[in-house]
Amino acid sequence: MALGRRRKEEDESQIDMTPMLDVVFIMLIFFIVTASFVNESGLDVNRPPTSEEPPPDTENTNIVFRVSESNELTLAGRRIDVRAVRANVERMHAENPEAKVVVSAHPKSKTELFVLISDQAREAGVYDVSLSTDE
Repeated sequence: MALGRRRKEEDESQIDMTPMLDVVFIMLIFFIVTASFVNESGLDVNRPPTSEEPPPDTENTNIVFRVSESNELTLAGRRIDVRAVRANVERMHAENPEAKVVVSAHPKSKTELFVLISDQAREAGVYDVSLSTDE
């Protein structure tokens, strides 16, 4: 009779892990399903079709801002500050009223700089702002 009692005590001392594993798997499925519905925010860019012919000479007709990989802003070969964009656009637009603003940015530059330049250009009265990327 002592042998039967020991076996019964050993069976009672073990914990059944099956319900806990079921809960863990259900939580795992829940997190996987909810994580797949997270939308990344970003800007939609409509790219024009590429062509083999060279673009027209935009340096003389448009106001071209160049943004380097390290987010340095240049206009006509000289480095400028973002706060000086509006004054430069006003001056150059007064010289050539047909001029458009073109931001030629490196692919690894920040989008924030393009937004700042386009805002300053719009405040200067030029609403035709384009974005191009350097090779």
